[in-house]
Amino acid sequence: MILTLLGVVFVAILVASLFVRRHGEAATARPDWTPTEERFRDPSTGRLMRVWLDNSGARHYVPD
Repeated sequence: MILTLLGVVFVAILVASLFVRRHGEAATARPDWTPTEERFRDPSTGRLMRVWLDNSGARHYVPD
């Protein structure tokens, strides 16, 4: 019973993580961000991402 419950919780967390953005990731770039030439393929999703910088120098990752 306990193992089944733990399995259900684990699967629920795994599925939920597919829909949550990670730190620094955004769906679209804001108008005040500056694009960089840096791009990479996200190893967990396979998406091509571009790095954007905001006015404070913080990095943001947006699908390219």
